[in-house]
Amino acid sequence: MSSEKFSAATRPAGRRYCLITPCRNEARYIRTTLATTCAQSVQPALWVIVDDGSTDATPEILQEFAERFDFIRVVRRQDRGARAVGPGVIEAFYDGLAYVDLDEFDYVTKFDGDLELPPRYFERVMERMEADPYLGNLSGKLFERLADGSFFEERTGDENAVGPIKFYRVACFKAIGGFVREVAWDGIDGHVCRLNGWIAQSVHDPEMQIVHLRPMGSSQQNIRVGRVRWGRGKYFMGSAWYYALASAAYRSIEPPYLFGGFGILWGYFRAMLTGHPRYENPAYRRYLRRFERAQLFRGKRRALAAENERIRQGPVPG
Repeated sequence: MSSEKFSAATRPAGRRYCLITPCRNEARYIRTTLATTCAQSVQPALWVIVDDGSTDATPEILQEFAERFDFIRVVRRQDRGARAVGPGVIEAFYDGLAYVDLDEFDYVTKFDGDLELPPRYFERVMERMEADPYLGNLSGKLFERLADGSFFEERTGDENAVGPIKFYRVACFKAIGGFVREVAWDGIDGHVCRLNGWIAQSVHDPEMQIVHLRPMGSSQQNIRVGRVRWGRGKYFMGSAWYYALASAAYRSIEPPYLFGGFGILWGYFRAMLTGHPRYENPAYRRYLRRFERAQLFRGKRRALAAENERIRQGPVPG
């Protein structure tokens, strides 16, 4: 852990946001991420990019942009030998966070290196959060650009910010204790937000449309392996077996179709049968099961709307 913190560029009070980007061998994508982020209408006060042992041209691209923009700082880790998702990404995130004094910022963001953003993305997110003090964790929706130039929306729930770009109020991030260093960290965090009186959300907004340059779930080996990992993550995060079945059925109608659903089930039940550890937090587990049952019986949108309304009846957190 670093004892020396990176200084933040001057930004208006209330809109000081910090980005932390774990990346490895992202030369194919990261120039686009860098260009569209540096062109934001409100630039970050600090952007810490953790190069997790890249062996391609990523370090040279990062150096080029760090020399051009004073808010970019690059941290380099030793080569771990392979791309790591889940806990590996969060370990790299925390290596970057070690250089950040969160008290200097209003917002902190886990931000991937394979995204393309519209020019007002971060300004629009902050406008929404300024208008709603209950919002603790927010993102737009993810889209893939197809060969013909059209866009395909990746199916993600509304109950959490999407994993590749987690924009948090610092107060909310501190209240939930940050991210769990395990697969399913990006599902657990939204539930812990609600447990602590914050709303986590992803929304459809033309100015918050994120282009995901790498298909979701394909960042390690292939998308089929990603689905098995997804099922194992469902087990770790505490989802009930019947909810895993429903999730598998839901995902079976998108590529890789039936195999994707089977992969989720295989990952979940193999984790169960082999005694894979689970996230141990009894209050969280009780909350999660109640929320899952509400989604199954009432539908996800109605259950989420009711839960958000319950939260808004309580005191403003933070």
